[in-house]
Amino acid sequence: MALLCALALGACSSGTSVAPRSTASAASAASSAASHAASRSVSAAASPTPTGPRKGAGTPIHVSLYEGDGQTYGVAMPVIAYFSVAPTDASVFDKAVTVRVNGRPAAGAWYWERSAISSQAVEAHYRLASYWPAHSTVTVDMPIAGLWAGPGLVFDNSLTLSMKIGAAQVVKIDGQPDVDKMQVYSDGALVKTFDISLGAAQTPTYLGTAVVMSKSNPQLMTSTPGEAYYRIEVPWSVRVTYDGEFLHDAYWNGQLGQANLSHGCTNMAPADAEWYYNWSQIGDPVTWTNTGTSQVLPVTDGWGDWNLPFAQYAQGGLLPPPQAR
Repeated sequence: MALLCALALGACSSGTSVAPRSTASAASAASSAASHAASRSVSAAASPTPTGPRKGAGTPIHVSLYEGDGQTYGVAMPVIAYFSVAPTDASVFDKAVTVRVNGRPAAGAWYWERSAISSQAVEAHYRLASYWPAHSTVTVDMPIAGLWAGPGLVFDNSLTLSMKIGAAQVVKIDGQPDVDKMQVYSDGALVKTFDISLGAAQTPTYLGTAVVMSKSNPQLMTSTPGEAYYRIEVPWSVRVTYDGEFLHDAYWNGQLGQANLSHGCTNMAPADAEWYYNWSQIGDPVTWTNTGTSQVLPVTDGWGDWNLPFAQYAQGGLLPPPQAR
């Protein structure tokens, strides 16, 4: 889908150390007391000691996180970790990293994919089988500095994160012509219903669930090669994909709630777009049905994590966990 939107518009740190094994030797003793002491020393040396996570060496891999400490995100926000060099094995990472919700272990999974950030090689997203509980705290502990990331690879830093999850702000959009409605919910209660317009037949809006990624007021939208030139700044624009789908003000569209006319974006009336822009939070889910296509938003276009069944997501993407191989 081109970077297009709307009626002739486009846009649209320290690691865990391994305790050294103790050794002892006993020389021959002339007395029984000395022999007894030597025997105790040898016995202690033979006792096994716990070993920590596997250590790595070689090319360093630096890890960074999208989220910031103390920040608040929507219930669909995946934890996103970026890797400067691609690990070739995530088995040590999977065991070392812990995610908790309100202090309790989370039963989620990491999904590895090529990064959309040019300076990063890959990224890993973490989510649960369903959305985060509203009004919760999610903590991440990554004590991975010095740990193995595959042959000749080593993680070079450790990270922690504590982020807040806000209200369950969920948007459901029905694009059926003559319906074209957007319903906005907060913690299960219907808050607003808006008339909208989705992608026209030749440029349909994706099916499935996207996640609010960023907001711009205005957002510069330009034409792509092969179509009539335009360049316009569009007010109250909420981005949900990398390739240019937004929910935004479409003051030029006189058929909201009646027909789908856009280049893939969700067109809204100016007052409605302004309200949604101010109300929405990064990480909120938006789900589309009846868009006129069978094409579901790809998992890698923005944060399309919710368009894979959890059983498939838990296979790990580019780096499956050991049990999935």
